[in-house]
Amino acid sequence: MLFLTALRRTCTRTGAAFAVALLCLVPLAIQAQVLGATVKTDQVRAELLAHAPQGIQAGQTFWLGLQIQHQPHWHTYWQNPGDSGLPTRLQWKLPTGLQAGDIAWPLPKKIPIGTLANYGYEGAVMLPVPVTVGPDFKAPVVGPVKIQLQAEWLVCRQECVPQEGQFELSLPAQGATALHGALFDAAQKQSPQTLAGAHQATVSADGRTLTLSIEALPSAWRGQTLSLFPVTANVVNNAAVQGQTWTQSWQGARWTAQMPVSDERSESPTHMTWVIAAGPESAPRAPAVEVTTPVSGTWPALATASPSASVSPALAKALADNAKAPTPQSGSWGSLVLAVLGAFVGGLLLNLMPCVFPVLAIKVLGFAQPGHGRAEHRAAGLAYTVGVVISFLLLGGLLLGLRAAGEQLGWGFQLQSPVVVAGLALLFTLLGLNLAGVFEFGQMVPSRLASWQSRHTTVNAGLSGVLAVAVASPCTAPFMGTSLGLAIALPAWQALAVFVAMGLGMALPYLAASFWPAVARALPRPGAWMVVFRQAMAFPMFATVIWLLWVLGQQTGIDGASGLLATLLCVAWLAWAWGLQGRARWVLSVLALGALTWLAVSVLPMALREAPSSPMTSNEAAPRWQAWSEARVQSELAAGRPVFVDFTAAWCVTCQYNKKTTLADAGLLADFDARQVVLMRADWTRRDAAITQALTALGRSGVPVYALYAPGRAPVLLSELPSVAEVQQALRGL
Repeated sequence: MLFLTALRRTCTRTGAAFAVALLCLVPLAIQAQVLGATVKTDQVRAELLAHAPQGIQAGQTFWLGLQIQHQPHWHTYWQNPGDSGLPTRLQWKLPTGLQAGDIAWPLPKKIPIGTLANYGYEGAVMLPVPVTVGPDFKAPVVGPVKIQLQAEWLVCRQECVPQEGQFELSLPAQGATALHGALFDAAQKQSPQTLAGAHQATVSADGRTLTLSIEALPSAWRGQTLSLFPVTANVVNNAAVQGQTWTQSWQGARWTAQMPVSDERSESPTHMTWVIAAGPESAPRAPAVEVTTPVSGTWPALATASPSASVSPALAKALADNAKAPTPQSGSWGSLVLAVLGAFVGGLLLNLMPCVFPVLAIKVLGFAQPGHGRAEHRAAGLAYTVGVVISFLLLGGLLLGLRAAGEQLGWGFQLQSPVVVAGLALLFTLLGLNLAGVFEFGQMVPSRLASWQSRHTTVNAGLSGVLAVAVASPCTAPFMGTSLGLAIALPAWQALAVFVAMGLGMALPYLAASFWPAVARALPRPGAWMVVFRQAMAFPMFATVIWLLWVLGQQTGIDGASGLLATLLCVAWLAWAWGLQGRARWVLSVLALGALTWLAVSVLPMALREAPSSPMTSNEAAPRWQAWSEARVQSELAAGRPVFVDFTAAWCVTCQYNKKTTLADAGLLADFDARQVVLMRADWTRRDAAITQALTALGRSGVPVYALYAPGRAPVLLSELPSVAEVQQALRGL
């Protein structure tokens, strides 16, 4: 698991001129490590230690800890890192019966950086974690107890380097482990102790200051200058200077502190937690206490949406920005109207498909023949329409039900799976072969049901509408894929409106002919032109197969694409052989089936595995475009440089078109260079939780997405088909 997927808060505070000389220019990505008890980098030495003086016994608690020794001038971060940075994260893999608690964070120090301030550690620090031994713990009969840790930290000086380490420690199951007891004892003394008593924090009427009142502090502290560290993040001004922008005073046993609220406050807490110690904030002295205070008064409304615990402030700003802007995902009226119109036209064009038009034409021509009254024709037309619309509603309800159950619907998500890409290539190959006349699909429903006629013409028309949708379902790809993909991203009632529009579009010719017989006489008659049209439609199917093979090659390499191509060849061989007559049909079909079985068993499982290398093409490797990561974005922003991110994927045709047109324009690239814009590409060809999280924070669920980030501002989102002028206009706003 990458460190970058755990980003919660990073370098997002304002001050462009200051930031240029300050933070987070990441010269390295994530430092590699080897599995062991110690990990060394150029900046830190991290070691996993244990303290189990009573051994590992049920009902007892022992301690694990990560000791980090920093090189001079480097630091890592506390649980509230302050105005920038990330806290160290520990993820344990322990035997059954062992339960790790939270880090007992030692007392930090304030690290001023220009107009900002961080909370963290320099020198050496121990991060202890209590481990509870449950009654279900069973010590191994032979061998030690294995402890594994995945640790992630951000180490900074003037630049920041995200690092991670994998640690493994073997502890005796029966004997004691107390070699590092002194280190754990010292860490325990540095950890704040909970302080009970009457405590209160009050927000001023204008919401600009916060007054903290604490009683029952250690008597030895009275009259001294104390250090104050907010555990609750994103509320107070961390860079406030003691005696200048925040003050403290003693009234007997009551200690009162008044501090400014941050101009970028993103929380309105009802309770806040603080750590207090004697001495200056740059060198506080143990022991320390931790207090939780209720907050009285009324917080003013937030200017932006509050960031969640797992989303960085920059991403939270993007959420707030997109909450105001109409997007297809938020179901704006403009997007909904376009989606409905597109679905209606797609349903109308669906009638031209060879699998639908013959049935429709024959039924419509019936209106022009004598035998039934106009009222009966109109009733039949309405019934047919109702049958079609209900069928589409059922289809939409099924898709929405799967979405609610957690299925990731839509081409974008599914095309991240090589197996799904291969399945789609197989489907479109069969559709193309069928349209080309190589073979014919069997009846989709039993022949008795297909030929059954209700005695009531209105009921029969309604059932014909249901059957028409069933017959049309294999033919939706050329016209309705986009509308279906958009519909499943909309809110439920809007998505169902799109499906209703599809049904109305498909039913319109029949409905019009039932009310106006002249329409039936004006429709084209079935003829030889339909065979040509059907065969011509095979080529878009084959073109789609070529594209899917290219996508698969990006995910699995040349072996995966070659294996699938050989499989599709055998499928075409089998489809052709099955249409022959006599003995040749059986001989050739058996040979094709044997070859297909061998490929499916021995070749495809290996070929469809994702290649370990990056799916980015040689164009992606150009120095101009960097690989995206949230940490890199925040590092560049903190250094005062704007960032343009291209969220893309190999299976996204629009992405590839934009990449070779707008984003390759020489004039636009020169503008990027002139404004020192850092260009990054977030490749979503394969599943990537970090990119998914970033897209969600931007209010998007698919690609392409183009975002321009600037220090201290919410990201600017461009259209899915941006022109050079549109991107240049966004750049002028920097």
